[in-house]
Amino acid sequence: MAASVSCHYFSSPLTTSTKPIKHSLNYTHFAPSLNKVPIRHFAPLCSSQRSRPSEIQEKEKDWFLSLKKCAVSVALSVSLISGLPGLEWLSPAHASTPALPDVSVLISGPPIKDPGALLRYALPIDNKAIREVQKPLEDITDSLKVAGVKALDSVERNTRQASRALKQGKTLIVSGLAKSKADHGVELLNKLEVGLDELQKIVEDKNRDAVVSKQKELLNYVGGVEEDMVDGFPYEVPEEYQNMPLLKGRATVDMKVKVKDNPNVEECVFRIVLDGYNAPVTAGNFIDLVERHFYDGMEIQRADGFVVQTGDPEGPAEGFIDPSTEKIRTVPLEIMVDGEKVPFYGETLEDLGLYKAQTRLPFNAFGTMAMAREEFENNSASSQVFWLLKESELTPSNANILDGRYAVFGYVTENEDFLADLKVGDVIDSIQVVSGLDNLVNPSYKIAG
Repeated sequence: MAASVSCHYFSSPLTTSTKPIKHSLNYTHFAPSLNKVPIRHFAPLCSSQRSRPSEIQEKEKDWFLSLKKCAVSVALSVSLISGLPGLEWLSPAHASTPALPDVSVLISGPPIKDPGALLRYALPIDNKAIREVQKPLEDITDSLKVAGVKALDSVERNTRQASRALKQGKTLIVSGLAKSKADHGVELLNKLEVGLDELQKIVEDKNRDAVVSKQKELLNYVGGVEEDMVDGFPYEVPEEYQNMPLLKGRATVDMKVKVKDNPNVEECVFRIVLDGYNAPVTAGNFIDLVERHFYDGMEIQRADGFVVQTGDPEGPAEGFIDPSTEKIRTVPLEIMVDGEKVPFYGETLEDLGLYKAQTRLPFNAFGTMAMAREEFENNSASSQVFWLLKESELTPSNANILDGRYAVFGYVTENEDFLADLKVGDVIDSIQVVSGLDNLVNPSYKIAG
Protein backbone atom coordinates (compact mmCIF):
# COMPACT_ATOMS: atom_id res chain seq x y z
CA MET A 1 0.00 0.00 0.00
CA ALA A 2 1.07 3.56 -0.33
CA ALA A 3 2.50 5.81 2.28
CA SER A 4 -0.12 8.35 3.19
CA VAL A 5 -1.03 11.05 5.66
CA SER A 6 -3.20 9.71 8.45
CA CYS A 7 -6.96 9.68 7.74
CA HIS A 8 -6.58 11.23 4.28
CA TYR A 9 -7.21 9.67 0.88
CA PHE A 10 -3.77 10.66 -0.34
CA SER A 11 -1.71 7.66 -1.32
CA SER A 12 1.86 7.46 -2.43
CA PRO A 13 1.83 7.97 -6.20
CA LEU A 14 2.98 4.52 -7.11
CA THR A 15 0.81 2.03 -5.24
CA THR A 16 -2.46 0.34 -5.95
CA SER A 17 -5.05 1.33 -3.47
CA THR A 18 -7.41 4.22 -3.98
CA LYS A 19 -9.41 3.23 -0.95
CA PRO A 20 -8.77 5.30 2.19
CA ILE A 21 -6.16 3.83 4.48
CA LYS A 22 -4.80 4.92 7.79
CA HIS A 23 -1.06 5.14 7.50
CA SER A 24 1.21 7.45 9.33
CA LEU A 25 3.61 9.40 7.17
CA ASN A 26 6.71 7.32 6.53
CA TYR A 27 9.64 9.12 4.98
CA THR A 28 11.36 5.84 4.18
CA HIS A 29 8.79 5.10 1.49
CA PHE A 30 9.48 6.04 -2.04
CA ALA A 31 6.31 7.86 -2.48
CA PRO A 32 4.28 8.23 -5.64
CA SER A 33 1.55 5.80 -4.90
CA LEU A 34 -0.90 5.55 -7.70
CA ASN A 35 -3.37 3.16 -6.54
CA LYS A 36 -1.17 0.48 -7.74
CA VAL A 37 2.02 1.96 -8.56
CA PRO A 38 4.50 0.25 -6.34
CA ILE A 39 6.88 2.30 -4.44
CA ARG A 40 10.06 0.78 -3.33
CA HIS A 41 10.41 0.49 0.41
CA PHE A 42 13.76 1.74 1.59
CA ALA A 43 14.84 0.59 5.00
CA PRO A 44 15.34 3.33 7.60
CA LEU A 45 18.51 4.68 6.08
CA CYS A 46 18.48 7.94 8.00
CA SER A 47 19.44 6.23 11.22
CA SER A 48 22.66 5.91 13.18
CA GLN A 49 24.09 3.78 10.35
CA ARG A 50 25.54 7.03 9.04
CA SER A 51 29.01 6.46 10.47
CA ARG A 52 31.32 6.29 7.44
CA PRO A 53 33.43 3.10 7.40
CA SER A 54 36.71 3.77 5.69
CA GLU A 55 38.19 0.30 6.03
CA ILE A 56 36.17 -1.54 3.42
CA GLN A 57 35.40 0.03 0.07
CA GLU A 58 32.22 -1.97 -0.42
CA LYS A 59 30.77 -0.63 2.80
CA GLU A 60 31.60 2.87 1.65
CA LYS A 61 29.72 2.28 -1.59
CA ASP A 62 26.73 0.90 0.31
CA TRP A 63 26.75 3.87 2.64
CA PHE A 64 26.60 6.42 -0.15
CA LEU A 65 23.95 4.46 -1.98
CA SER A 66 21.88 4.24 1.19
CA LEU A 67 22.31 7.94 1.84
CA LYS A 68 21.11 8.78 -1.63
CA LYS A 69 18.12 6.45 -1.34
CA CYS A 70 17.23 8.17 1.89
CA ALA A 71 17.44 11.55 0.19
CA VAL A 72 15.20 10.33 -2.61
CA SER A 73 12.64 8.98 -0.15
CA VAL A 74 12.52 12.09 1.99
CA ALA A 75 12.49 14.50 -0.94
CA LEU A 76 9.75 12.68 -2.79
CA SER A 77 7.60 12.29 0.31
CA VAL A 78 7.94 15.99 1.06
CA SER A 79 7.20 17.01 -2.52
CA LEU A 80 4.14 14.79 -2.73
CA ILE A 81 2.66 16.11 0.49
CA SER A 82 3.60 19.76 0.21
CA GLY A 83 3.60 20.19 -3.54
CA LEU A 84 7.07 21.72 -3.25
CA PRO A 85 10.06 20.46 -5.21
CA GLY A 86 12.17 18.09 -3.20
CA LEU A 87 15.52 18.32 -4.96
CA GLU A 88 16.91 20.37 -7.80
CA TRP A 89 18.02 17.18 -9.56
CA LEU A 90 18.22 13.62 -8.44
CA SER A 91 18.93 10.69 -10.72
CA PRO A 92 19.47 7.03 -9.92
CA ALA A 93 22.57 6.18 -7.92
CA HIS A 94 25.24 3.96 -9.42
CA ALA A 95 26.70 1.32 -7.15
CA SER A 96 30.17 1.51 -8.63
CA THR A 97 30.84 5.08 -7.53
CA PRO A 98 31.72 5.67 -3.88
CA ALA A 99 30.55 9.28 -3.90
CA LEU A 100 27.66 11.34 -5.22
CA PRO A 101 29.17 14.27 -7.10
CA ASP A 102 27.98 13.54 -10.63
CA VAL A 103 24.40 12.35 -10.48
CA SER A 104 22.78 14.58 -13.06
CA VAL A 105 24.25 13.31 -16.31
CA LEU A 106 23.20 9.76 -17.07
CA ILE A 107 22.45 10.11 -20.76
CA SER A 108 23.68 12.11 -23.68
CA GLY A 109 21.44 14.46 -25.60
CA PRO A 110 18.03 15.82 -24.68
CA PRO A 111 15.38 13.27 -23.72
CA ILE A 112 12.68 12.30 -26.20
CA LYS A 113 9.31 13.40 -24.85
CA ASP A 114 7.01 12.95 -27.83
CA PRO A 115 4.93 9.77 -27.38
CA GLY A 116 4.93 8.99 -31.09
CA ALA A 117 8.72 9.23 -31.26
CA LEU A 118 9.09 7.07 -28.15
CA LEU A 119 6.92 4.40 -29.73
CA ARG A 120 8.84 4.53 -33.01
CA TYR A 121 12.22 4.18 -31.31
CA ALA A 122 10.88 1.36 -29.10
CA LEU A 123 10.19 -0.93 -32.05
CA PRO A 124 12.41 -4.05 -32.08
CA ILE A 125 14.24 -3.26 -35.32
CA ASP A 126 17.86 -2.69 -36.28
CA ASN A 127 17.88 -0.76 -39.53
CA LYS A 128 20.18 2.24 -39.51
CA ALA A 129 18.97 3.49 -42.88
CA ILE A 130 15.38 4.12 -41.78
CA ARG A 131 16.54 5.68 -38.52
CA GLU A 132 18.63 8.15 -40.54
CA VAL A 133 15.46 9.19 -42.32
CA GLN A 134 13.50 9.37 -39.09
CA LYS A 135 15.85 11.49 -37.01
CA PRO A 136 15.88 14.70 -39.08
CA LEU A 137 12.10 14.50 -39.34
CA GLU A 138 11.85 14.21 -35.56
CA ASP A 139 14.27 17.15 -35.25
CA ILE A 140 11.81 19.44 -37.03
CA THR A 141 10.05 19.78 -33.69
CA ASP A 142 13.12 21.45 -32.20
CA SER A 143 13.68 23.52 -35.33
CA LEU A 144 10.21 25.02 -34.96
CA LYS A 145 11.04 26.31 -31.49
CA VAL A 146 12.78 29.25 -33.20
CA ALA A 147 10.41 32.18 -33.60
CA GLY A 148 8.98 33.26 -36.94
CA VAL A 149 10.05 32.18 -40.41
CA LYS A 150 13.68 31.85 -39.33
CA ALA A 151 12.76 28.39 -38.14
CA LEU A 152 12.13 27.38 -41.73
CA ASP A 153 15.86 27.53 -42.53
CA SER A 154 16.42 24.68 -40.08
CA VAL A 155 13.31 22.85 -41.28
CA GLU A 156 14.67 23.01 -44.81
CA ARG A 157 17.95 21.44 -43.66
CA ASN A 158 16.01 18.74 -41.84
CA THR A 159 13.94 18.03 -44.93
CA ARG A 160 16.94 17.85 -47.27
CA GLN A 161 18.76 15.57 -44.84
CA ALA A 162 15.79 13.21 -44.62
CA SER A 163 15.34 13.20 -48.43
CA ARG A 164 19.01 12.46 -48.97
CA ALA A 165 18.96 9.66 -46.39
CA LEU A 166 15.91 8.11 -48.06
CA LYS A 167 17.44 8.15 -51.53
CA GLN A 168 20.77 6.77 -50.33
CA GLY A 169 19.33 4.15 -48.02
CA LYS A 170 16.16 3.02 -49.81
CA THR A 171 17.65 -0.28 -50.91
CA LEU A 172 18.72 -1.12 -47.36
CA ILE A 173 15.35 -0.05 -46.02
CA VAL A 174 13.47 -2.27 -48.47
CA SER A 175 15.76 -5.20 -47.67
CA GLY A 176 14.85 -4.79 -44.00
CA LEU A 177 11.11 -5.21 -44.56
CA ALA A 178 9.49 -8.45 -43.45
CA LYS A 179 8.59 -10.50 -46.52
CA SER A 180 4.92 -10.67 -45.59
CA LYS A 181 4.77 -6.89 -45.25
CA ALA A 182 7.14 -5.81 -48.01
CA ASP A 183 4.50 -4.57 -50.45
CA HIS A 184 2.88 -2.37 -47.82
CA GLY A 185 6.25 -1.06 -46.70
CA VAL A 186 7.26 -0.11 -50.24
CA GLU A 187 3.93 1.67 -50.71
CA LEU A 188 4.60 3.72 -47.57
CA LEU A 189 8.13 4.55 -48.74
CA ASN A 190 6.76 5.88 -52.01
CA LYS A 191 4.27 8.05 -50.10
CA LEU A 192 7.11 9.23 -47.88
CA GLU A 193 9.19 10.24 -50.88
CA VAL A 194 6.32 12.27 -52.36
CA GLY A 195 5.57 13.79 -48.95
CA LEU A 196 9.14 14.99 -48.53
CA ASP A 197 8.89 16.83 -51.83
CA GLU A 198 5.64 18.40 -50.60
CA LEU A 199 7.30 19.46 -47.36
CA GLN A 200 10.11 21.06 -49.33
CA LYS A 201 7.51 23.07 -51.26
CA ILE A 202 5.83 24.13 -48.00
CA VAL A 203 9.17 25.46 -46.75
CA GLU A 204 9.90 27.28 -50.00
CA ASP A 205 6.48 28.95 -49.74
CA LYS A 206 7.34 29.95 -46.15
CA ASN A 207 4.11 28.35 -44.95
CA ARG A 208 5.23 27.67 -41.40
CA ASP A 209 1.72 26.76 -40.21
CA ALA A 210 1.58 23.77 -42.57
CA VAL A 211 4.83 22.21 -41.38
CA VAL A 212 3.61 20.41 -38.26
CA SER A 213 0.76 18.53 -39.92
CA LYS A 214 3.02 17.45 -42.79
CA GLN A 215 5.74 16.39 -40.35
CA LYS A 216 3.22 14.23 -38.49
CA GLU A 217 2.07 12.65 -41.74
CA LEU A 218 5.63 11.81 -42.79
CA LEU A 219 6.53 10.38 -39.40
CA ASN A 220 3.43 8.20 -39.55
CA TYR A 221 4.76 6.80 -42.83
CA VAL A 222 8.16 6.23 -41.22
CA GLY A 223 6.57 4.49 -38.24
CA GLY A 224 4.53 2.30 -40.56
CA VAL A 225 7.64 1.29 -42.49
CA GLU A 226 9.40 0.45 -39.23
CA GLU A 227 6.49 -1.67 -38.05
CA ASP A 228 6.62 -3.50 -41.39
CA MET A 229 10.20 -4.48 -40.51
CA VAL A 230 9.07 -6.49 -37.50
CA ASP A 231 8.68 -10.10 -38.58
CA GLY A 232 6.52 -11.83 -35.98
CA PHE A 233 6.99 -11.56 -32.24
CA PRO A 234 10.71 -11.30 -31.46
CA TYR A 235 11.08 -13.47 -28.34
CA GLU A 236 9.47 -16.07 -26.07
CA VAL A 237 7.70 -14.92 -22.93
CA PRO A 238 8.87 -16.91 -19.85
CA GLU A 239 7.01 -20.19 -19.47
CA GLU A 240 5.20 -19.20 -16.28
CA TYR A 241 3.44 -16.37 -18.13
CA GLN A 242 2.84 -18.01 -21.50
CA ASN A 243 -0.77 -18.94 -20.75
CA MET A 244 -1.76 -15.45 -19.66
CA PRO A 245 -3.36 -12.93 -22.06
CA LEU A 246 -0.42 -11.61 -24.09
CA LEU A 247 -0.30 -8.73 -26.55
CA LYS A 248 2.22 -9.86 -29.14
CA GLY A 249 2.57 -6.60 -31.00
CA ARG A 250 0.74 -3.31 -30.61
CA ALA A 251 -2.84 -2.26 -30.15
CA THR A 252 -4.67 1.06 -30.10
CA VAL A 253 -7.60 1.90 -27.82
CA ASP A 254 -9.88 4.91 -27.48
CA MET A 255 -10.86 5.88 -23.93
CA LYS A 256 -13.94 8.10 -23.78
CA VAL A 257 -14.28 10.05 -20.53
CA LYS A 258 -17.25 12.14 -19.38
CA VAL A 259 -15.90 15.22 -17.64
CA LYS A 260 -17.98 16.79 -14.87
CA ASP A 261 -18.11 20.40 -13.77
CA ASN A 262 -15.87 21.72 -16.52
CA PRO A 263 -17.42 24.35 -18.81
CA ASN A 264 -14.65 23.84 -21.37
CA VAL A 265 -14.67 20.05 -21.66
CA GLU A 266 -17.69 17.76 -21.39
CA GLU A 267 -16.33 14.67 -23.04
CA CYS A 268 -12.93 13.70 -24.31
CA VAL A 269 -11.57 10.73 -26.23
CA PHE A 270 -8.00 9.75 -25.46
CA ARG A 271 -6.21 7.59 -28.01
CA ILE A 272 -3.73 5.23 -26.40
CA VAL A 273 -1.15 3.03 -28.13
CA LEU A 274 -0.26 -0.09 -26.13
CA ASP A 275 3.14 -1.66 -26.74
CA GLY A 276 3.16 -5.42 -26.45
CA TYR A 277 6.60 -5.72 -28.02
CA ASN A 278 8.11 -4.42 -24.79
CA ALA A 279 5.39 -5.32 -22.26
CA PRO A 280 3.37 -8.25 -23.66
CA VAL A 281 2.04 -9.53 -20.32
CA THR A 282 1.10 -6.11 -18.96
CA ALA A 283 -0.48 -4.86 -22.18
CA GLY A 284 -2.21 -8.20 -22.76
CA ASN A 285 -3.77 -8.11 -19.32
CA PHE A 286 -5.10 -4.59 -19.95
CA ILE A 287 -6.54 -5.40 -23.39
CA ASP A 288 -8.21 -8.48 -21.94
CA LEU A 289 -9.85 -6.33 -19.25
CA VAL A 290 -10.90 -3.79 -21.86
CA GLU A 291 -12.67 -6.53 -23.82
CA ARG A 292 -14.41 -7.57 -20.61
CA HIS A 293 -15.66 -3.93 -20.32
CA PHE A 294 -14.03 -3.88 -16.90
CA TYR A 295 -13.31 -0.13 -17.04
CA ASP A 296 -16.59 0.97 -18.64
CA GLY A 297 -18.51 3.15 -16.18
CA MET A 298 -15.59 3.31 -13.73
CA GLU A 299 -14.67 6.64 -12.15
CA ILE A 300 -11.33 8.37 -12.17
CA GLN A 301 -10.08 7.62 -8.68
CA ARG A 302 -7.04 9.83 -8.40
CA ALA A 303 -6.20 13.11 -10.09
CA ASP A 304 -3.71 15.17 -8.12
CA GLY A 305 -1.70 17.01 -10.76
CA PHE A 306 0.97 14.32 -10.70
CA VAL A 307 -0.97 11.34 -11.98
CA VAL A 308 -4.45 10.27 -13.08
CA GLN A 309 -5.41 6.82 -11.89
CA THR A 310 -8.27 4.33 -12.13
CA GLY A 311 -8.93 0.59 -12.09
CA ASP A 312 -9.84 -0.10 -8.45
CA PRO A 313 -13.18 -1.98 -8.59
CA GLU A 314 -15.97 -1.57 -6.07
CA GLY A 315 -15.73 -3.75 -2.99
CA PRO A 316 -12.79 -4.88 -0.88
CA ALA A 317 -10.77 -6.28 -3.78
CA GLU A 318 -8.21 -3.92 -5.27
CA GLY A 319 -7.91 -5.70 -8.60
CA PHE A 320 -9.70 -7.83 -11.16
CA ILE A 321 -11.21 -11.02 -9.76
CA ASP A 322 -10.99 -13.71 -12.41
CA PRO A 323 -14.38 -15.48 -12.39
CA SER A 324 -12.72 -18.75 -13.41
CA THR A 325 -10.57 -18.81 -10.25
CA GLU A 326 -12.48 -16.37 -8.00
CA LYS A 327 -9.11 -14.86 -7.16
CA ILE A 328 -7.44 -11.59 -8.08
CA ARG A 329 -5.50 -11.96 -11.32
CA THR A 330 -2.06 -10.41 -11.01
CA VAL A 331 0.70 -9.73 -13.50
CA PRO A 332 4.44 -9.50 -12.89
CA LEU A 333 6.53 -6.37 -12.98
CA GLU A 334 7.75 -6.24 -16.58
CA ILE A 335 10.61 -3.95 -17.65
CA MET A 336 12.34 -3.92 -21.03
CA VAL A 337 15.80 -2.33 -21.09
CA ASP A 338 17.69 -0.91 -24.04
CA GLY A 339 20.13 -3.49 -25.34
CA GLU A 340 18.12 -6.45 -24.03
CA LYS A 341 16.00 -8.75 -26.18
CA VAL A 342 13.62 -9.92 -23.44
CA PRO A 343 12.04 -7.96 -20.56
CA PHE A 344 13.09 -8.45 -16.96
CA TYR A 345 10.33 -9.94 -14.82
CA GLY A 346 9.61 -9.65 -11.12
CA GLU A 347 12.48 -7.33 -10.22
CA THR A 348 13.05 -3.61 -10.39
CA LEU A 349 16.16 -2.35 -12.14
CA GLU A 350 17.40 -1.31 -8.73
CA ASP A 351 16.97 -4.90 -7.51
CA LEU A 352 19.04 -6.00 -10.49
CA GLY A 353 21.74 -3.41 -9.88
CA LEU A 354 21.09 -1.77 -13.26
CA TYR A 355 21.17 1.79 -11.96
CA LYS A 356 22.08 3.43 -15.26
CA ALA A 357 20.05 1.22 -17.57
CA GLN A 358 17.55 3.00 -19.81
CA THR A 359 14.10 1.51 -20.14
CA ARG A 360 12.73 0.99 -23.64
CA LEU A 361 9.42 2.60 -22.57
CA PRO A 362 10.46 5.46 -20.28
CA PHE A 363 8.37 7.85 -18.20
CA ASN A 364 9.23 10.67 -20.59
CA ALA A 365 5.96 11.70 -22.16
CA PHE A 366 2.97 13.50 -20.72
CA GLY A 367 0.44 10.68 -20.58
CA THR A 368 2.85 7.79 -20.04
CA MET A 369 0.66 4.82 -19.04
CA ALA A 370 1.79 2.31 -16.43
CA MET A 371 0.56 -0.25 -13.92
CA ALA A 372 0.05 0.50 -10.26
CA ARG A 373 0.83 -2.20 -7.74
CA GLU A 374 1.31 -2.94 -4.06
CA GLU A 375 4.12 -0.96 -2.56
CA PHE A 376 6.21 -3.87 -1.37
CA GLU A 377 5.27 -6.55 -3.88
CA ASN A 378 6.66 -6.30 -7.40
CA ASN A 379 4.28 -8.85 -8.91
CA SER A 380 0.99 -7.54 -7.51
CA ALA A 381 -0.31 -5.42 -10.41
CA SER A 382 -3.81 -6.34 -11.53
CA SER A 383 -6.17 -3.74 -12.98
CA GLN A 384 -5.17 -0.35 -11.59
CA VAL A 385 -3.46 1.89 -14.11
CA PHE A 386 -2.14 5.44 -14.06
CA TRP A 387 -1.00 8.16 -16.42
CA LEU A 388 1.90 10.44 -15.52
CA LEU A 389 0.98 14.08 -16.03
CA LYS A 390 4.19 16.02 -15.76
CA GLU A 391 7.84 16.13 -15.00
CA SER A 392 9.08 17.23 -11.63
CA GLU A 393 12.52 17.64 -10.12
CA LEU A 394 12.29 13.99 -9.09
CA THR A 395 10.92 12.64 -12.37
CA PRO A 396 13.08 14.20 -15.09
CA SER A 397 12.65 12.49 -18.44
CA ASN A 398 15.20 9.76 -19.17
CA ALA A 399 16.72 9.82 -15.70
CA ASN A 400 13.94 9.58 -13.13
CA ILE A 401 13.06 7.46 -10.14
CA LEU A 402 9.98 5.88 -11.72
CA ASP A 403 11.73 4.17 -14.63
CA GLY A 404 12.49 0.58 -13.79
CA ARG A 405 10.10 0.49 -10.84
CA TYR A 406 6.77 0.50 -12.66
CA ALA A 407 5.74 -1.27 -15.82
CA VAL A 408 5.07 1.22 -18.62
CA PHE A 409 3.03 -0.32 -21.42
CA GLY A 410 1.77 2.55 -23.55
CA TYR A 411 1.34 6.25 -24.23
CA VAL A 412 -1.59 8.57 -24.82
CA THR A 413 -0.97 9.85 -28.35
CA GLU A 414 -4.01 12.08 -28.91
CA ASN A 415 -5.61 14.62 -26.56
CA GLU A 416 -3.05 13.82 -23.85
CA ASP A 417 -3.05 17.44 -22.65
CA PHE A 418 -6.68 17.03 -21.55
CA LEU A 419 -5.62 14.44 -18.97
CA ALA A 420 -4.79 17.40 -16.74
CA ASP A 421 -8.49 18.40 -16.81
CA LEU A 422 -9.69 15.10 -15.38
CA LYS A 423 -10.89 15.02 -11.78
CA VAL A 424 -11.83 12.37 -9.26
CA GLY A 425 -15.38 11.34 -10.08
CA ASP A 426 -15.15 11.85 -13.84
CA VAL A 427 -16.44 8.70 -15.52
CA ILE A 428 -14.85 6.44 -18.13
CA ASP A 429 -17.75 5.95 -20.51
CA SER A 430 -15.92 3.26 -22.46
CA ILE A 431 -12.57 1.94 -23.62
CA GLN A 432 -12.67 0.33 -27.04
CA VAL A 433 -10.00 -1.42 -29.07
CA VAL A 434 -9.49 0.42 -32.37
CA SER A 435 -6.83 -1.86 -33.84
CA GLY A 436 -4.47 -4.65 -32.89
CA LEU A 437 -6.94 -6.98 -31.15
CA ASP A 438 -5.67 -9.77 -33.40
CA ASN A 439 -2.31 -9.44 -31.62
CA LEU A 440 -3.90 -10.63 -28.36
CA VAL A 441 -3.28 -14.31 -27.64
CA ASN A 442 -4.84 -16.39 -24.85
CA PRO A 443 -7.79 -13.99 -24.48
CA SER A 444 -9.48 -15.02 -21.24
CA TYR A 445 -12.53 -12.84 -21.92
CA LYS A 446 -13.65 -15.42 -24.48
CA ILE A 447 -13.75 -18.17 -21.84
CA ALA A 448 -17.19 -18.44 -20.23
CA GLY A 449 -17.22 -18.00 -16.47
